[in-house]
Amino acid sequence: MSSHTPDTPVPANGPERRSRLRQYQVQLLERMQAAKTGAAAGGRELGVLLGGRHCLLDLTQISEIVPPQPVTPVPLAQDWYQGLANIRGNLTGVIDLARYQGLSAGDTAAAERRLITFSPVLGFNCALLVERVLGLRKLADMTAASDAPDQFTDADGQQWIRIDLAQLVREPRFSQVGLV
Repeated sequence: MSSHTPDTPVPANGPERRSRLRQYQVQLLERMQAAKTGAAAGGRELGVLLGGRHCLLDLTQISEIVPPQPVTPVPLAQDWYQGLANIRGNLTGVIDLARYQGLSAGDTAAAERRLITFSPVLGFNCALLVERVLGLRKLADMTAASDAPDQFTDADGQQWIRIDLAQLVREPRFSQVGLV
């Protein structure tokens, strides 16, 4: 018999918290799928914290959000290439994009980190390690910077940087994970 009654709060790390987190992830994935099929309003992006910066990822360029998986390091690889992880039976390269961009890792608890897998359409089987998923954002609700087309400001004054994953995979340095 449980010691918790309806009036007794469940501990912060208890089953109720895990259930709410799981429900949030399921809802987020459903929204991502709706965006890919065109059912959602255009201009929706996934907000993530990356190297202490608020970044936006196009929902059509990502596949899923997964908790961090065990990563097997690859010898003689760049420091930003974390290694290989088994994600749903597929070996997937894990990239620390903050390190790739020369940023330091943020002060986020490991429990909040996530892997964002690339859409198969990009033809690049990898995942980005992000500090935290911040939820969906709508570009129409933001103001674009006049001097930088990939920078936006939301209604609260928060700066956001949009990362184009299709452009990222075309960068020669990104595909050269081995030490030269």
